[in-house]
Amino acid sequence: MEVDFLLVGQGLAGTVLSHQLITGGYTVHLIDMPAENKSSRVAAGLYNPITGKKMVKTWNADQLFPVIEPFYEGLEKLLGVQFLHKRPIYRPFLNVEELNEWMGFSGDKGFEPYIEKIVDRPLFEEVQNDFGGVLLKNSGFLDLNTLLDTYSKWLLQKNMLSEKKFEERNLNFERGYVAYGDIRAKSLIYANGLGAMKSGFFDGLPFAPVKGEILTIEQSFTPYEIINRGVFRISLPDGNVKVGSTYSWHDLEKGISEKAKMEILEKHHKLIKNKDYKLIQHEFGIRPATKDRKPFLGKHPKHENVYLFNGFGAKGVSLAPYYSKVMTELLTNDKEPPLDVNVKRFFSYI
Repeated sequence: MEVDFLLVGQGLAGTVLSHQLITGGYTVHLIDMPAENKSSRVAAGLYNPITGKKMVKTWNADQLFPVIEPFYEGLEKLLGVQFLHKRPIYRPFLNVEELNEWMGFSGDKGFEPYIEKIVDRPLFEEVQNDFGGVLLKNSGFLDLNTLLDTYSKWLLQKNMLSEKKFEERNLNFERGYVAYGDIRAKSLIYANGLGAMKSGFFDGLPFAPVKGEILTIEQSFTPYEIINRGVFRISLPDGNVKVGSTYSWHDLEKGISEKAKMEILEKHHKLIKNKDYKLIQHEFGIRPATKDRKPFLGKHPKHENVYLFNGFGAKGVSLAPYYSKVMTELLTNDKEPPLDVNVKRFFSYI
């Protein structure tokens, strides 16, 4: 089998990049063990243009957000399933100062694409929102398990996916090609999240993994809107509610923790007045974040046909569609990614 690109990993990064390449008319093959995609599968799949305690536009929002929904809608059409859920996000204000500040933002053209409306009185009786809040648009979540499962089936039907463990020692470099078993590719791309930390090509890069834990609960309050302040709260199609998440750079132990569960529930109790709930599920994942919280895109400094598309952390759903276009430009036209995401910024580590 001869292809243009061999991708390691079919988590979110590998899925998005391979689809971008296929759409561009290139041939691909992916190697992946589905059980190793835990960070993608556990993630809530939220895309949110306004983030952080100070409620600011997420990094590069004006480039990222126009691409997100059209990209995933294209994938939905290809696969014949729905996994994109467009939902407004409601961010309650903590005080009247925040209300006044956001009243000012409402007239700012830079915020116009992301503000549905600002309310100066409680929108939900069940939420701690005495000062009102802001309803955001161009937001929602992805059902990542449905996306990854249906895409892997589609790839298998097209003979574009090998479900097996990738063994780097079995790579052979020939003239202008990378050979792996019976596959010959012009280029090799590592899109395998934390698996790249074990690669002899990229193990020196400053990955900074972040552990996240998330709860699924049953509760009577299931609004259409995503509620997000301190924790996010997503009403799922099955009637349950996903609540999360934690961000730990220190505790990278595999497994769930009572401490993280209590942290999520404490924040949830501060946000939602109803304290009655039933815990359905408690999950964890370790995200492939980076030292400067920006992804790694680029070519290995010594191996011309070895590339990295990785390090998307907790915002992969938002980042991957736009940066898969940037990566495709590098792979097909040798156009370098911007320095803030280019792996060149850390060449001294390789």
